[in-house]
Amino acid sequence: MATGLLAALALGYSALLWADSDALWNIVSRQCLPNQQASGQPAPCAEVDLGGGEAGGSAVLKDRNGWLQYLLIPTARVSGIESPELLNERAPDYWGAAWRARRFLEQRYGQAIPRELLSLTVNSQYGRTQNQLHIHISCTDATVRQQLEDLKDSLGPEWRELPVELQGHAYWARTLAANAGGGPEVDPFKALAAGLPEAGLEMGRYGLALVATRLADGRDGFILLSSRASLIGANRGSVEELQDHACPQLRAPAAAN
Repeated sequence: MATGLLAALALGYSALLWADSDALWNIVSRQCLPNQQASGQPAPCAEVDLGGGEAGGSAVLKDRNGWLQYLLIPTARVSGIESPELLNERAPDYWGAAWRARRFLEQRYGQAIPRELLSLTVNSQYGRTQNQLHIHISCTDATVRQQLEDLKDSLGPEWRELPVELQGHAYWARTLAANAGGGPEVDPFKALAAGLPEAGLEMGRYGLALVATRLADGRDGFILLSSRASLIGANRGSVEELQDHACPQLRAPAAAN
């Protein structure tokens, strides 16, 4: 039965990839990275950070969808959430880098953005269009944000299934404290693999979202959410659904439109 489900999901996944599934990788590897190395100008990316070397570096690219949305993309070839190297103890801190990259949203917006309005997401292998890992940096959907606010006091450091669906799909959630740099103190990929039954064996079926919040003790933190791709409810694990790239809670300056 599981094999049949995966086959059906894979058929839908193939349909999602009718466009160039290597488009993001080609932009980073053929334009941003060479331009950064040759001239220090990473265009068309906003930034290429090679502090950890090319194997541990990352690029930040403005997404075409949404006036504030950016993407954090590794400069190494990493296909997606299913990539085993993400669970290596020496894996780069892509989530921390993505959280720091929210400064590009603030630069575009023209002022500081309350952290509780923002989130990071990675879609499952069956709910994405690109075969290069990319973390969506964008606004959290207002309805989702209110749902999570209502549930926050019932969440803690252990995974639990939410009693309500988000955007029509089942989710598991736990809290994460922020580290000194403001990012999550535990790597979300590793938290998923270690915390949810079977996740470590089939990471590609899961999507992840990191939603900024203030924890019950008053500290800055995050709610980490995961949804599993399944034919039930037509769920492809596209957790990007928890974001609203229009960012209606922020007024778009004319220059950013």
